[in-house]
Amino acid sequence: MQDIFATTTSFADLGLSDALLKGIKDQGFEHPTIIQSQLIPLAISGKDVLGQSKTGTGKTAAFGLPALHLLDGSVPFACLCLVPTRELAIQVTREMRELGSHSKLKVLAVYGGQSINTQAEQLKKKPHIIVGTPGRVMDMHQRGLLPYDKIQLAMLDEVDRMLDIGFREDIRKILGGIKQNHQTIFVSATISDEIMRLAKKYMNDPVDLSLREAKSLTVAQVNQECVSVPDWDKQRMLHHVIKIEKPDLVLVFCRMKVTVDRVAKSLQRKNIDALVLHANLHQGKRDKVMDRLRKREVRVVVASDLAARGIDVDNITHVINYDVPEDPEVYVHRIGRTARKGQSGKAIMFVTPEQSELLMGIERLTNVEIPTRVFDDFKPGPEPDRIQQDRARLEKEREAMRKANSRTIDELPAETLGDDPSKFPGGLVPKELPKKRMGGRLRTRRR
Repeated sequence: MQDIFATTTSFADLGLSDALLKGIKDQGFEHPTIIQSQLIPLAISGKDVLGQSKTGTGKTAAFGLPALHLLDGSVPFACLCLVPTRELAIQVTREMRELGSHSKLKVLAVYGGQSINTQAEQLKKKPHIIVGTPGRVMDMHQRGLLPYDKIQLAMLDEVDRMLDIGFREDIRKILGGIKQNHQTIFVSATISDEIMRLAKKYMNDPVDLSLREAKSLTVAQVNQECVSVPDWDKQRMLHHVIKIEKPDLVLVFCRMKVTVDRVAKSLQRKNIDALVLHANLHQGKRDKVMDRLRKREVRVVVASDLAARGIDVDNITHVINYDVPEDPEVYVHRIGRTARKGQSGKAIMFVTPEQSELLMGIERLTNVEIPTRVFDDFKPGPEPDRIQQDRARLEKEREAMRKANSRTIDELPAETLGDDPSKFPGGLVPKELPKKRMGGRLRTRRR
């Protein structure tokens, strides 16, 4: 746990108020994580901070505690925290309320999917800290319910993800709309050049805590493995892995919502209680899934990436990447759902034979070689008819091409060559194939 916690430092050493120290003690925290020990003192001193840390190392408390410490409760709407998803808005709000339970500060989440009228009534009570998704924050601001002119502290969580899912212009409009002097904090698991440009434009001489030279973006407590399996056999492999591993709590990540539904149904047919979590679910159902997950009333949750960004649940023992993400940074966020706060966990990724490049991209980003695991007792299912038919068709096409390339001039149909000299340069009709041919080794621009 040495790469996560600053074991020689206490929260009292960071300069936090007594009220916050009580809240921290109530939550059972003894030592701050490394990112907390670095970011909190800088933020308390009034510095703009750009912080990067591995997923699952306490970034929410790293920016939440300074906000709770700095605000005295005399100014409403004094802090705005932007997050990419509604689940993360709910999670950050809950954690800040718990940490600030002995203070008088009011924290409110505003996000799409919940009634605007309900949130409007809550905003009229003038909370001190707003945690929201960019779209709903802009909506409330345009309605005159969420003023920017009182903001003293602007915080952005999961900045990379907000940029990935199209919040660039929203972020610029919101940050550009805060005209008065204020403090700004960016935190993320990964820091891109675009985030650095954003920081340069909207932050005032920020202290850069981004760990660009870190040996690995993933915590050491995550035991990472990959399994080679054809696409058509992944459902069978998933059931086998769950049967062998016997996870207490597992998240299964899929790229598409339709795959999430299909995989969950396949597990349910095997009498495995599996819930789904994706953007098409009504907010009420998503809240129920999260509630059951936190209460450990469900063993398996099959999720899409967008919906799972706000999952901050302890004791998730396994993460299974049913689909390899095309963006290696998504892999980092996925497996960060396990091994949180010093716990151990396992991440297993299903890799098809065609996805070796994606696997190597993940290994290059994380600077970790992911070993391949073989399940000797796994019995592959029968190859689908469509796969056999595609293979037979391709083989037939290859054979036809081989025969065509091996024919001599005499074997070609007369109508192919013809004997009209006007059809050939100089009127010379070829009588045989050239002695040297390219043989398919033509150099192209393709890489």
